[in-house]
Amino acid sequence: MAGKRVTRRQPGRIKRFWRETTGELKKVSWPTRQEAIQLTKIVIVVMVLVGAILGSLDLLFSRMFGLLFG
Repeated sequence: MAGKRVTRRQPGRIKRFWRETTGELKKVSWPTRQEAIQLTKIVIVVMVLVGAILGSLDLLFSRMFGLLFG
């Protein structure tokens, strides 16, 4: 029976998990609605910029390889 794990059931572990989770969530500094909207706008702008940069690089490299190997 080497390598076999013995697991013990801990009574109330779900209650303890729930209690600890709610306790940690109460400690979180939640943003206001206005802050959340502003941060969401920033994330969307950054995503669009990164997408445009990556798309441009992809187009550039595909054309370069097309000229070299096509």
